[in-house]
Amino acid sequence: MLRVGASVGSSYCPVVLGYDTRTSSEAMKHSLISGLLAAGSKVYDAGIIPTPTLGYAARNFAAAVMITASHNPPEYNGVKLLNPDGSAFDSGQQNQIELVIQRDSLELAPWHEMEKCLPFNMAVEEHVSRILEDFDNELRLKVVIDCGCGAASLVSPYLLERLGCEIIAINCYPSGFFPRGIEPVPENLTYLIDIVRAVKADIGMAYDGDGDRIVVIDEKGRVIPGDKLLIIFARELGAKRVVTTQEASMIIDEAGFEVTRTKVGDPFVSVALKGGGDFGGEPSGCWFFPKLSLCPDAIHATAWTVKIASETKLSSLVDNIPSYPILRGSVPAEKTIMAKVEERLVSSTNPPLVIKIDGIRLTFEDGWLLIRPSGTELKIRVTAEARSQQRVKELYNWGIQAIKDCSRE
Repeated sequence: MLRVGASVGSSYCPVVLGYDTRTSSEAMKHSLISGLLAAGSKVYDAGIIPTPTLGYAARNFAAAVMITASHNPPEYNGVKLLNPDGSAFDSGQQNQIELVIQRDSLELAPWHEMEKCLPFNMAVEEHVSRILEDFDNELRLKVVIDCGCGAASLVSPYLLERLGCEIIAINCYPSGFFPRGIEPVPENLTYLIDIVRAVKADIGMAYDGDGDRIVVIDEKGRVIPGDKLLIIFARELGAKRVVTTQEASMIIDEAGFEVTRTKVGDPFVSVALKGGGDFGGEPSGCWFFPKLSLCPDAIHATAWTVKIASETKLSSLVDNIPSYPILRGSVPAEKTIMAKVEERLVSSTNPPLVIKIDGIRLTFEDGWLLIRPSGTELKIRVTAEARSQQRVKELYNWGIQAIKDCSRE
């Protein structure tokens, strides 16, 4: 962390820093600040805040640094680097930082050029106040939220109170001992679903560790699929150009938007939005509102969800969007076999369209198959979607079998 700080500090000044609630964040923060200051940068400490709140604050700085492992378990931690527009550092910027980190010695500033670390206490209020400019403060809905004891605990309840909502708050205090699996996926939210139904709430919402992801539960206690939530947000915003990933459902294309698809991962969506787009998102729960920031913003999405639900029941919006069966899985394998997998699948299935933006995506008239190596584990991921259950199983099995066959060769 000292080296990361020194690397960032040698190129960016001033820098604003934030961190999530993990027990290691405080120790990592001090090491990072030491590196930034030693390199000659000036640092502003915003404290525990969500990544999107830091992303909005970044507009007044040369860069922002967020200490977080996002949706990963509490024993992990890491760093996100953001530009003044809230976008993640692109591959060129990341490579530059990594080159400096890998040097045998670090070039540090002389004593008389070293700056100070100062508190920056305005980030939350500035972010919330800007969001509230776009909304009525009389949205009197009953809302159940679960912040997972992550960074959203310090912002989402405050925002919802300002919007006029009746709040039932669960796990909305900062703690590095997350009381549930911190990734907001359905299997980690069964009790939240039960509470939404029991209290007859209008909405349920859950966040990840750093508050850049949000998952929404409708008034019937159903987790809204991310692909459908993307369409609901985009329609409400009046978006014409939408940016999403290769893994998102084909229902987005059929909804009438001009769709740009990127590699899987919110930094790629962020970078693509720089080239134009009215809205962006990943089905995992990352939502981009370019007029405010190019950082995925679950806090802003909270306000939009409440506004939409105050006008129309979420369940009716969800039910009016078609669904196609999707299968997702993975096979333990080295990514070095991807060329073999691609050759085998293309020759055996003869797809009308092959896209190589992220692994290989085979597109057919009635569905698609995506094969891509994991960025964090020694496995290859398989996703398939089709218009029928039989067809999606066929596509999915093609992918699984091709990976297994090529692994044995």
